[in-house]
This record gives sequence, C-alpha cells and structure tokens, in this order.
Amino acid sequence: MRGAMPVLAICVVLMGFGATASAYWQFPPLPAPAEYGNILINRLSEKNGQKAVTFSHWSHRIRHTCKVCHLELGFEMRLNATEITEEMNQQGRFCGAGGCHDGKVAFGHARKDQCNKCHNGNIADGVEKFKELDSFPKTTFGNQIDWVRAFKEKSIKPKQTLTTLPPVPIAYDKSLSLEAGWVFVPPAIFPHDAHNQWLDCSNCHPDIFNVKVKTTEHFAMQYILEGKFCGVCHLKVAFPINDCGRCHPGIKN
Repeated sequence: MRGAMPVLAICVVLMGFGATASAYWQFPPLPAPAEYGNILINRLSEKNGQKAVTFSHWSHRIRHTCKVCHLELGFEMRLNATEITEEMNQQGRFCGAGGCHDGKVAFGHARKDQCNKCHNGNIADGVEKFKELDSFPKTTFGNQIDWVRAFKEKSIKPKQTLTTLPPVPIAYDKSLSLEAGWVFVPPAIFPHDAHNQWLDCSNCHPDIFNVKVKTTEHFAMQYILEGKFCGVCHLKVAFPINDCGRCHPGIKN
C-alpha cells in the first residue's frame, strides 16, 4: 500500500498538470487551406465608406518573400497597424510601389473600376485560384503547402527585393535547440537558414526576440498562443503551431 502512494501522488500531479496544459494549449481553429493567411485590412476603409481590403498572403507569397513587404515597403507585422492610405498607394508607396500594384506589373490604383479587386470585404476572395498550387509540395496544416520545400525545390522563385540591386543572401545558418519547459516535450529546433530565405534579421531582432541566446523572457507556449514571439507569424500566416512536430521533432501525440 505504501508503494502505491507515490504512484497515486504522481498520477494526481500529472492530472493537474494535464488540466493546466489543456487550459493553455487551445490552438485556434484553422480556416480552409485556401483562406489560411487571408486578412481584411480595415484601419480606415469602412470609416471612409469603403469595404475592407482583402489580402491573400499565399497569392503574394509565390511572387515575393516576406521581407519585401515587411521590410522594404514598411508594413507592420500586426494587422491594421500600418498607417496606409489610398493617396500613399497612388504616390508609389506600400501596395503602389514600383514592381507591385503600379499599373505595370499588377493592376494599379488609377482606375475606379478596379477598386473592388481589393475593397470587397470578402476574406475568401480569389480562393478559386488556389487550385493552381496543387502541384506544390504538401504538408498537413495551414495552407497544406510546404513553403520552405517549395522554395528549396524552386517550385516558386519569389523576389527577394524590389530594388535594382541584386539581393545579398544572409549567410547565417545556425540552428538553435530550445529546451522545452516540460520534460516530455523534446526541444524546439529553430533553423535560421529556413527563415533567412523569407525574412530579414530585423524582422525578428530585437523587437520580437533578443539577439543573445536564452535572454528572451517569458518565451513559452502560452505567450506564443497570444500572438507573441513565434506566434507573430505562426498563428495566421506561416505554418500554424498545430503542427507540433515541425518545431519539436520527435514529439509524440
């Protein structure tokens, strides 16, 4: 009987631990693959009598890397945080930059009959074109497309920059092993090279992560689920954290 007591105590602790874990690990529901990454930009649209702007990340991702928009063009990572106006677009900023929606490469901002291509308020707008990506390498969650592999296999050749200068690749390729706080969860592996294909160092450092290893405070799953740290991207655009094994190789269940 005495030998059973420690086992019972451990079971009680694990049951309580499981309840705590389930309280935090409530992954957000995923939309349909063709809608994953779609957003409605509505900082000023409805205030000015226009429908919200539909933006599809996957349709732009096949043409440009993330850093083109989130570094060169100055778009914030947070939805509706960028102070963008139609006048700015017409001046060649943000969406209207050369090489984007300038009326040459993609439809521009001069013709009023094209306004509803963006200002339609429909987050599912253009999903019928998603079938064009059927040949891309597959994965389980999000768009169900392995974008890193598609880049590596050259299924896509997204532009690294809109400038006339040739892009300079980031040579830093170190992978980090990030120990989990729970003993049954294997470390998360962060590969710099896979992220350098799409992002600039300044997209993550220092605003999201400190540069020095193990100096980022409160780096835990519950904060990621709140849209912090990895959750800035891996909740709504990059592959979602529902795909535990992509970050924690060897994890079970």
